[in-house]
Amino acid sequence: MAFALVACGEGGGPKFPQKAGEMPAGQVWEGVYYNPVYGYLHMVEEGNSIVGRWKRTNGSAWGELNGTVEGNLLRYTWTEHKIGVIEPNGGAHGNGVFVFKLPKDSDIAELDGQYALADSDSVAEWHCVKQNNVKPNINSINGDNPDAPVAPKDSWQ
Repeated sequence: MAFALVACGEGGGPKFPQKAGEMPAGQVWEGVYYNPVYGYLHMVEEGNSIVGRWKRTNGSAWGELNGTVEGNLLRYTWTEHKIGVIEPNGGAHGNGVFVFKLPKDSDIAELDGQYALADSDSVAEWHCVKQNNVKPNINSINGDNPDAPVAPKDSWQ
């Protein structure tokens, strides 16, 4: 997985030592974030909970995450589904963390994250850049593959 979804430190997986800090003034978690491998991550905020979905830029998989926010720290669990493959071999899951950052002298927010597969001690990175003025639509991302060939109607004999 190229973008990071990091574990909450629960279970047998890795521990993510990040501590929550202050959320940058005037910033919110909700939005759309971009990573060159994982594509657009749509995140919706409900109180201190986050729900999100993404679809890889190559169209091979889509995923979903949910977690809890504390200041500028999001701890979440994630599941990624391979498009065109039936579970259980069609997906992966684990946990991760994101730290919300606003770089100095910039108005473009970033997520620095880590993630791990369930029951793994290996950690990967996931960095995303927030897309200003783009509204999230998590329902636009699901298991449908609009790039797949579709048989013409009434083609079955």
